[in-house]
Amino acid sequence: MSVAAIATLTFTGCVPGRIHDELKAKYDGCITDRDSLKAQNNSLKTTVNEKTDELAEANKKLTELKRDTTIIGNTLRKVTANYEQLNKTYDLLLQKNKELLEGNERDTKSLTGQLFNAQKDLQDREDKVKKLEKDLDAKQDSLEQIAKSLNELQTILNKKDSTVNALKKIVTDALVGFNNNGLTVEMRNGKVYVSMDESLLFASGSSKIDTKGAEAIKKLAQVLAENPDINVMVEGHTDDVPMKGSGEIKDNWDLSVMRATTVAKLLISSANVNPTRITASGHGEFLPIATGKTPEARKKNRRTEIILTPKLDELFKVIESN
Repeated sequence: MSVAAIATLTFTGCVPGRIHDELKAKYDGCITDRDSLKAQNNSLKTTVNEKTDELAEANKKLTELKRDTTIIGNTLRKVTANYEQLNKTYDLLLQKNKELLEGNERDTKSLTGQLFNAQKDLQDREDKVKKLEKDLDAKQDSLEQIAKSLNELQTILNKKDSTVNALKKIVTDALVGFNNNGLTVEMRNGKVYVSMDESLLFASGSSKIDTKGAEAIKKLAQVLAENPDINVMVEGHTDDVPMKGSGEIKDNWDLSVMRATTVAKLLISSANVNPTRITASGHGEFLPIATGKTPEARKKNRRTEIILTPKLDELFKVIESN
């Protein structure tokens, strides 16, 4: 076959320049989608971090995927630029080959070899571009899946917030008669806190519930019986004045634990609340809400807190699936 025929066939096998435009359009689309996902992720991240530590792993995966997408995008741009330069070189070689067809045979063979190598290199780069496109599509799919999971998590967290708000209202309404008697109901960290002063529940140094306090506990127990998807934590707290007990209660820690246990048992017995929903713990004087050694500060610290938390089974299922 003549050199002219080889050059003609080689020129005919050149990859069209429109591939660059198509790759550019695909890349721009990926960048737009990535920026949109990034904005959504930043918005969701704040809420998710506040609600549960379990979302940290999902956000970490999202960050890694974004970094991979950026790396692939940068590599794609470099490969595309090299591809264009190689294409220009290839066209120049074709032109030189045409001009030197009647020249030195050795130079012609060398140029033909260069053309062959250039065509092979061009094909290799084209294959690399296609692989990068495939990888980019795979990363995009992963980003979309993470975004979908985050949307599901946000929906569940919003539902949880609505449930907590509704629960706070129910509890507040049920205990309305005790609001001015050392009882408060508030929402913190996605939970409902029912705080009862020592004066409402117990005599000083005692773990036996007074009649007025028992009435409040029973009303709360009725609310819990009607809302079985609520977990309960009963926490006992004391001031920092040391106890000098010689009987069953030897110190503040003993007192806080026994008070929490007494309240938990009354919740269970008053309205047949499932014991598996309730956890009792005592913190003694080690988690005060007021500092200082004044009578007022110590009075605030002598309290029993009943913490109500909606079950998060749906949230955990979404996290485990990812």
